[in-house]
Amino acid sequence: MRIGVLGTGMVGQVLAGKLAEIGNDVVVGTRDVDALMARREEQRPGVPAFATWVAQHPAVRVATFAGAAEHGEILLLATSGQVSLDALRLAGAEHLAGKILIDVSNPLDFSGGFPPTLSVCNTDSVGEQVQREFPESRVVKTLNTVNAVVMTDPGRMAGGDHHLFVSGNDPHAKSRVKELLSEWFGWRNVIDLGDITTARGTEMYLPLWLRLMSVNGPAFNIKVVVE
Repeated sequence: MRIGVLGTGMVGQVLAGKLAEIGNDVVVGTRDVDALMARREEQRPGVPAFATWVAQHPAVRVATFAGAAEHGEILLLATSGQVSLDALRLAGAEHLAGKILIDVSNPLDFSGGFPPTLSVCNTDSVGEQVQREFPESRVVKTLNTVNAVVMTDPGRMAGGDHHLFVSGNDPHAKSRVKELLSEWFGWRNVIDLGDITTARGTEMYLPLWLRLMSVNGPAFNIKVVVE
């Protein structure tokens, strides 16, 4: 399958690496390819420069946002939530129309330091903003409630007996994404929360997630138990 991953940080690297490893044709998109490939410093501790990472993953190609979006039959939005719309504008609405767009981003604002606040919440979400601006895209919000290593390997904890969520307006797109989450990464328990407005809930979970991370480290998730 041809997949476009928009974003070159830790989440984009982990997702692209796993998707290529299992045999997909993956292109990662960025704003400025030459500038990105010229950087040699770590993006942050433990996250290598993209040029270093891509040299270790020769099956993954890098292109502009537009090039990655045009390439992908399925697209994953793995940028910071604050720049998600800008990245998609550069990708071009004509390259997004009709395609499933898996939105993994979160509206984390680090301008005031750590812990971050949310740049949008309560009455809106990044997922909704993306769907409004690109109405011909089939936006599905998911994977944004877990760390990147858990996204691609849920079985590492409790044999995968924990939960992920999807939000979106297109039921067929959500059904397909649930299939892909199982095929790609092994997710067994995925709850459909409803339309794209329900992305507010998963995005607003992030302040709690960050506090849990400070106690448990990043490799954890939650399980929903009902009577």
